[in-house]
Amino acid sequence: MVKKPIYLDNAAATRLDERVLEAMKPYFFDTYAVATSEFAYSQGIEAGEALEKARGALAAALGATSEEFIFTSGSTESSNIALKGAALANKKGKHIIVSKIEDFSVLYSARALEKQGFKLTYLDVDGDGFIDLDQLKNAITRETFLVSIQHANQEIGTIQDIATIGKICRDKGVLFHTDATHTFARVPLDTRKIAVDLVSVSAHTIHGPKGIGGLYIRKGTKIAKWMDGGFQEFNLRGGMENIPGAVGFARAVELVTPQENKKLQAMRDRIIDRILAKIPDTTLNGHRRKRVPQNANITFHFVEGESITLHLDMHGFAVNTGSACFSRSLESSHVIMGIGGDHERAHGSIRFTFGRYNTMKEVDTIVKALTDIISELRSISPLGKEKEKEEEKR
Repeated sequence: MVKKPIYLDNAAATRLDERVLEAMKPYFFDTYAVATSEFAYSQGIEAGEALEKARGALAAALGATSEEFIFTSGSTESSNIALKGAALANKKGKHIIVSKIEDFSVLYSARALEKQGFKLTYLDVDGDGFIDLDQLKNAITRETFLVSIQHANQEIGTIQDIATIGKICRDKGVLFHTDATHTFARVPLDTRKIAVDLVSVSAHTIHGPKGIGGLYIRKGTKIAKWMDGGFQEFNLRGGMENIPGAVGFARAVELVTPQENKKLQAMRDRIIDRILAKIPDTTLNGHRRKRVPQNANITFHFVEGESITLHLDMHGFAVNTGSACFSRSLESSHVIMGIGGDHERAHGSIRFTFGRYNTMKEVDTIVKALTDIISELRSISPLGKEKEKEEEKR
């Protein structure tokens, strides 16, 4: 048994870095005024200055200016603002294009707009999770005003060619939004070089605080205010500013280094190579190289993902699965199904995502545990027994 719990679900949430917490503390206990009080007293001025400093740092990380970045409660709200705000502001047409494997914040925002009379095209993806660029070109019509394609997938980690997607959109005169929740600070995204108009980001995947995110809005992009309230965030998002969260978000980005990303990639490659080599009947989900540094998603055939997850939990490991039994919707992973997988492949998929506090030793420890767990589960699995019978006949 593993004494210390080993957390490998960093795509869902990361442990807050103590240095981030230290940066946030003054704005809970000392400078706790709201930024909109900057016209009334000095503490409000200090709060406003902290907010704008954080805004500038986060915008700069995207190659943007402060005026092009607004704070939100997270990437879910950011994507809702991007899609619904663009839809409310647009006068060009009523057609939106998204991929079939987008995260729910984009997928369900698109479906909500579809119910309101907008036309949606859901692009297919190939076996690695890439959209077909020719299909995208052909799908854009005179009525299309927005394309939303994620930078990298939340489950399988595949990184889309957003530079080419952006160029296609720019040439066609349509807005391009990308959800960069799982790439921000991990994979370069420079809005000065890539023709992207809207970018959703969040702090919770990079050891920052939960409940804070942001949306890059390229200057000149028309976005209607989607949530009514005050005049905060350039009158695009009403509500009290989360100054501690904003400060923490900026500090979290500052702490991510190229060396750390290389370390994550090394752990990712090690777990993929070792599992595929040591455990038979396993399939890597997503592209082998064109994936975020922290993600490995593998299907263990002839066994259920929830069984693997529960057994790993008993051994002190936290991972995630694409199994329907672990989904509130009770549906198999739409991502695994979208890349051509069947229910069995989706049910047996496990996502391992690494963070700052993981080590290479933990990779070796979980691979060893998995080898025994998968062998044990297959020995009692009806699917595993069917496979054994087929092999005996051969």
